[in-house]
Amino acid sequence: MSCYLFVHFREKSTPDGEQVYFALSQDGFRWESVNAGDPVLWSYLGEKGVRDCTVVRCEADGKYRLFATDLSLAYRYRQKHFHDWHGISHGGSKCLSMWESEDLINWSEQSLIRLGNEDFGCLWAPDVVYDRKRGDYLLHWSSYHTSREFMGIYGCRTRDFVHFTQPKLIYGKENAGIIDSAIYEEDGIYYLFVKCDHDPETILLLRSNEADGGYERVAQFDESMKQIEPGLYEGPTAVRLDDGRWCLFLDYYGVPGAGQ
Repeated sequence: MSCYLFVHFREKSTPDGEQVYFALSQDGFRWESVNAGDPVLWSYLGEKGVRDCTVVRCEADGKYRLFATDLSLAYRYRQKHFHDWHGISHGGSKCLSMWESEDLINWSEQSLIRLGNEDFGCLWAPDVVYDRKRGDYLLHWSSYHTSREFMGIYGCRTRDFVHFTQPKLIYGKENAGIIDSAIYEEDGIYYLFVKCDHDPETILLLRSNEADGGYERVAQFDESMKQIEPGLYEGPTAVRLDDGRWCLFLDYYGVPGAGQ
């Protein structure tokens, strides 16, 4: 039996929320929690909490790599970050958390992968796309950088998830912050979903012939996003179903806690 795997954290005020959870689905719509709804993996390094999880299978060695933002609001928000989102965004962790597995069941110890130098702020919301044209992977995330006023999407290339190229800007806007990138390839075209925080405050879809740049807005998608209320959704994640359709999930952060 084949299943879809959804890797996520939970928005809770206790430390068990910002850990790694699994859910399974046979059709991409109805989901069932794994491990009785308890975390599958715990973060013991860095901030001792993770958010914005993603998982990818490496073509070279067949191993799965799971990446996540190194950040805990439950542990650190009051004692270290003092309820200061601006401070977190500009001075937070320059690392991503990573685990490895050969079977999605038995996982390695957590490691921290440092990708940002002191010019970067916190590395948020990692995701990975395989570049078939170049035979390597693009690991991308959202971050502040001293060269720009607003957050943008940055990325590194890798073939083995050990050695990474220097980060480069993949997409940004001059008048707004861009976060929560997700890139997918179909028929040689790369599609980039992001969350924009201004003009418009919603999810954007862009496309390019290259994975790491040259993205242009898809006007038809802008029209479809007018159906949802602005300022309430982020974290776009998509999956291609067995029948060829794409299913797009959005994180509804417009309510606190379990309501999300």
